[in-house]
Amino acid sequence: MTAYWIATYDEISDPDKMAAYAALAAPALEAAGGRYLARGNPEQVYELGQDTRTVLLEFESVQAARDAHDGAAYTEALEALGDGARRDIRIVPGV
Repeated sequence: MTAYWIATYDEISDPDKMAAYAALAAPALEAAGGRYLARGNPEQVYELGQDTRTVLLEFESVQAARDAHDGAAYTEALEALGDGARRDIRIVPGV
């Protein structure tokens, strides 16, 4: 079953660390089977109105998304990011 990786960024405190992370994360996640569906700030917000950077990737399964997160290549990206951002990542099964 398809799964979706949803990341929302509450704060990006170090743009240089964020850039280093992005340069490593995108190829790592794509190599693990991830496909970017959306990336950026919202064009419109409702309810809580949180205008936060959001990233949406599609994977073939929840396990594939977990493996991508826990893999060596993505771990390297996380190390580059360090404390450069505060965010939430969720892996949600498709319907």
